[in-house]
Amino acid sequence: MQEKLSNRINNLATSQTLAMAAKARELRAEGKDIIGLSLGEPDFNTPDFIKDAAIQAINDNYNSYSPVDGYVELKDAIITKFKRDNNLTYTHPQIVVSTGAKQSLANVALAMLNAGDEVILPCPYWVSYAEIVKLAEGVPVEVPTTLESNFKMTPEQLEAAITPKTKMLWYSSPCNPSGMVYTKEELRALADVLVKHPDIIIVSDEIYEHINYIGAHASMAEFEDMYDRTVTVNGVAKAFAMTGWRIGYIGAPAWIARACNKLQGQVTSGANCIAQRAVITALEAPVSKINYMIDTFKSRRKLIIDLLNDIEGFETTEPEGAFYVFPNISHYFGKTIKGHTINNATDFSMFLLEEALVATVTGDAFGNPECIRISYAASEEQIEEALKRIKSVLTE
Repeated sequence: MQEKLSNRINNLATSQTLAMAAKARELRAEGKDIIGLSLGEPDFNTPDFIKDAAIQAINDNYNSYSPVDGYVELKDAIITKFKRDNNLTYTHPQIVVSTGAKQSLANVALAMLNAGDEVILPCPYWVSYAEIVKLAEGVPVEVPTTLESNFKMTPEQLEAAITPKTKMLWYSSPCNPSGMVYTKEELRALADVLVKHPDIIIVSDEIYEHINYIGAHASMAEFEDMYDRTVTVNGVAKAFAMTGWRIGYIGAPAWIARACNKLQGQVTSGANCIAQRAVITALEAPVSKINYMIDTFKSRRKLIIDLLNDIEGFETTEPEGAFYVFPNISHYFGKTIKGHTINNATDFSMFLLEEALVATVTGDAFGNPECIRISYAASEEQIEEALKRIKSVLTE
């Protein structure tokens, strides 16, 4: 029946993060003790003050369709947040609230891209970028980076990747999966290249903004010459432990926001009304109310790096944000361990799942075939046990 499906869906890859999580659940159902370090999901509960706001919204009978692009009060909170945290000034017509930042990204791609338009993706990139671009009939243009460059694209690499077909540049900072953070100076250097190519639109994915260990977050739209061509994507899933609430949003040039609003009106309409009311409370709260989660992630980061450094063949940098490490494991390519021949990162990731009972994600899914992504959004006990298992099976 495959031939009855559209080329669009047949050519679309399955999300590797979700596929690995599904495989881990399958093995758990068979009675195996799987430690999941694959999903990008905080292991905290949503803070009580946000849950209380949702309960209040239910009691206040918020049960009707919301505006397609979000409640005015939520837009107010987003505008205030952008000004407070990012020194960005947006107005109501520039904000679109969606069902998660993933929909925000898909809206932008489908509203902006025509067949054959190229989108520059510094590697590693978030797992869904390339597939969303392809779904919109665009062409992902991967720019490889290395451990030595801290997985950051240089201005020279950006210039070399630009062609007459280049329509957009997409990147995340803090980055999923590498954890690197572009400084304001590094973004300015990239902007100096983009100034020479005024038709290129930039998508700056800042969903991990608050999970930042270097103390400063920079946005491309802060630069006056980039503001009118940058879409700033954010949401509450990561920093507020609200992955299942499914609220993301963009600040963008009004003409792009209008296009996203038009598209969303034909696909999902407005995001969940109760979740939107709760997010108002989340964004209006001082960031200090979620510092306990960020402090915990920072402690776990040190733990997992120390443990990884004690395992032969793992090369890693210290992540500057988010809650992932992205070690290079190419040391093991060409080796056979416990009957498993390791030819690439996918083989290695499956080996760890089957032999160490630890779920990670292959770097192939992020555009880097020499690395794997390990999430440390797990308890210290789980991290210690997982790395103990990994070291054990590799030593054997």
